[in-house]
Amino acid sequence: MERRNLEPRRWAQAGRVLVLATVALAVATTPACGKKKRKGGGNNEGLTGGVLVLSDDFQRESVGDQYLTKSTKWSIVDGWLHIQGDRNEGLWLTAPLPERVRVEFDARSMTPEGDIKCEVFNAEPRHSTGYIAVLGGWKNALSVLARLDEHGVDRMESDVKVDIGKVHHFALVRTEGSLRWYLDGKLILAYPDDAPLQGKYFGFNNWNSDIYFDNLAIYRL
Repeated sequence: MERRNLEPRRWAQAGRVLVLATVALAVATTPACGKKKRKGGGNNEGLTGGVLVLSDDFQRESVGDQYLTKSTKWSIVDGWLHIQGDRNEGLWLTAPLPERVRVEFDARSMTPEGDIKCEVFNAEPRHSTGYIAVLGGWKNALSVLARLDEHGVDRMESDVKVDIGKVHHFALVRTEGSLRWYLDGKLILAYPDDAPLQGKYFGFNNWNSDIYFDNLAIYRL
């Protein structure tokens, strides 16, 4: 009986196994496709340190001329900046933001809809001309960090919500390449931006919820 050379067949089978294993490994290590609008960024650079360039504890009777607004609804109540029903008119700080910056403040919402809002690096003292951070927007359904449009498809989203009546601590940090939003010391959203907005205005904002702000502090990084 003729003996056949089985070596080529064995090498062919081994080659097929190697190819299949390589394909399986590539599939296993390829990131799953999904929604882009998530937290991202684990860099805590700028969360501490820096030079304090402005602070405001609102321990006075009136808002003062260091802010701009077209609304008549902003007031000081027991040492807190208060607003309800501003409809995105905003209260805008006249002092310009540093390019590398950490903006910190405390805020609480007293209505079930949550909805605590601020804006940074606005080109004008006007809504939707910078980056927009909304905590517990859309009836406390979700939080977003957006560029120019809080309803835009490129906004970053989180399911973090307002704890009604609780004082939340905000920190918005911009260094190279991204704007990061920390809530109560934890990173909740980051917005990478290769062409960062160059506006100078910071603003507290509001739609209809009952909101209190306090302890604004701005650090140059």
